Amino acid sequence: MREFEQVKKWDETASHYERTAHPFTSLYAHDALARVPLTPQSQVLDVATGTGALALAAARTGAQVLATDFSPGMVARVEAAGLANIETRVMDGQALDLPDESFDAVFSIFGLIMFPDWRKGLSEMHRVTRKGGYGVIGSWQGRGAASFMLLGDIRQKLFPELPMAQMPEGMRALSVADSFAAAFIEAGYRDPQIDYVTHDFEMEVAALDQPDTLFGMSPDWTSLSDAQKVQFIAEVREMAGDRSILPIPSTALIGVARR
Repeated sequence: MREFEQVKKWDETASHYERTAHPFTSLYAHDALARVPLTPQSQVLDVATGTGALALAAARTGAQVLATDFSPGMVARVEAAGLANIETRVMDGQALDLPDESFDAVFSIFGLIMFPDWRKGLSEMHRVTRKGGYGVIGSWQGRGAASFMLLGDIRQKLFPELPMAQMPEGMRALSVADSFAAAFIEAGYRDPQIDYVTHDFEMEVAALDQPDTLFGMSPDWTSLSDAQKVQFIAEVREMAGDRSILPIPSTALIGVARR
């Protein structure tokens, strides 16, 4: 089982994820919300909520939100926000313990793409979406985003002879607009619209002092030797120059479809 499929790993990193990744993924969560009309009467489900970037933003529109994740540590961070119109539950997105057609909008922003069986996750999203409601998914272009994209680019530059780790199947399948739209149709949704959205991930150069916090969940990092890691870090520092923040432009695909 890969690290990103392990509940324990996400539990252990929840606080760090909330501090570093949450502000970045919130940018895309707001992009996704801008594509769906919500009201205070809307029932919203956030699948694989993480630390709640989408769920918290949706709740602040006044909608009623259920945030789910298989990681209790992640769910606890959403609960800690203390918003009255958010309910949280620990739940596997591939087997939602929820009634059919019970939500007006069902989101999964960079969660479903990590599932071992992402098609089952998408089928479950469709099942719990009301007729006329919306399914919304965030995916990444290419080899992901932020520090992980930087890792892949520099690793290929410095060590082209080394094989790269396979990206999650869901990310590969939903990294191109045509196949993304086709996946919505196959799951039973209609009228898919796929948009490309780019934001900068602002990587703190000081974090390179503890590179495992930036790259440690990727086998493309853990498979490097100590000497290769030193060479890699030197390359990133040279790229950053005198800057304390290194911007990493990261492109996501935001897909919206109707049931």
